[in-house]
Amino acid sequence: MKVVGRSLLDAFVKRHADARQWISNWIADVELSTWTTSHDIKARYASASFLHKNVVIFNVNGNKYRLETIVAYKTAVVSVSWVGTHAEYDQRNRDR
Repeated sequence: MKVVGRSLLDAFVKRHADARQWISNWIADVELSTWTTSHDIKARYASASFLHKNVVIFNVNGNKYRLETIVAYKTAVVSVSWVGTHAEYDQRNRDR
């Protein structure tokens, strides 16, 4: 899989250094993966949440942070759309 939106992740880990290792491991894992369905993701990330339009939410550092992505299974691209604290995620979704 190809990860798009790394600049969001880079900016995030500058503010939240405790997430740097998890994010780095996640990127490496995604790049070595071939996800063809949500089941492939769930097998590796049991706590991942799946929303409409191929949005996948990953819990980072034991759910301290949230990583929102859009997975294009056919083209093997994972686009990072947002990353932040769990509290920011809750507030963001409350305002939607």
